[in-house]
Amino acid sequence: LWGTVASAAPPISFNEALQYFQTAELSECRKRTQRRVPRHGLASLLRCIFGPPNLQLHLQGEQELTLAMAQCECRLDDNERVHMRILQTIYKKLTCSRLSCPRYGAHWEELGFQGADPGTDLRGTGMLGLMQMLYFVMDAQTLPLAHEIFKLSHHPTQHFPFCIVSINITHIVLQALREECLYRECNSRQQVIAVLNDLYVAAFLRFYHLWKWQNKTLADSGLLLKELESSAKKKPKQLLKSLEAYVSHGATPPVPGPSQEMDFTGVCEPQVELEGEAWLI
Repeated sequence: LWGTVASAAPPISFNEALQYFQTAELSECRKRTQRRVPRHGLASLLRCIFGPPNLQLHLQGEQELTLAMAQCECRLDDNERVHMRILQTIYKKLTCSRLSCPRYGAHWEELGFQGADPGTDLRGTGMLGLMQMLYFVMDAQTLPLAHEIFKLSHHPTQHFPFCIVSINITHIVLQALREECLYRECNSRQQVIAVLNDLYVAAFLRFYHLWKWQNKTLADSGLLLKELESSAKKKPKQLLKSLEAYVSHGATPPVPGPSQEMDFTGVCEPQVELEGEAWLI
């Protein structure tokens, strides 16, 4: 019965879903948001001297909404029609199916969740984890990339859980926001959510490129995610430019050599562990 009702629900766009969250009752989630990672001692002094700049005042509401969606209290709700439409839209777009699927079942594992219930994997990112997947598959310019990555995730030897990797990447860009690494870009573009979404896609693009052309497997996933974390925090502009090149020309960045790879390893300061069991180690 649930599947019958769900199949009648039309796909939902990212903007429509975002409008829902903008008007939804998220007061409890907003109370628990942490806008920035606290800095103490020398780190606090260095921030005062060298930046980064503060996020402009009129953008802080958008930042607060983003962090509220990422709270574990903002969880997948079976009784909320918009939540179910988001989930079904992701399923249909990735699988190219015209039919909906049951709320629970092994088909979600095929998509790359850890079990039969996608909601259990959202502990570290809340509904923001699904919202960024929705953005990825509903943008006409990035949907082909999402399909390529999803196809690679089912490779006989290079397979990986697509949705779990996606949630990991959402957590990475969320930490980059909390650590104020994206404030300069947000101020420049006068946007927060759009910057976060573009960085998410850019990081996924880099993951895909390295995974495919360097023949990565699940044994390499932990190190590769650490590299993405470092890159998102230290070189977000570089990642975003790679995405711009891909969107403009359909071109991915050149495969980096061993010397270039060293630039992306071992600089994850401060050390941050993902919540729950999302890390692919």
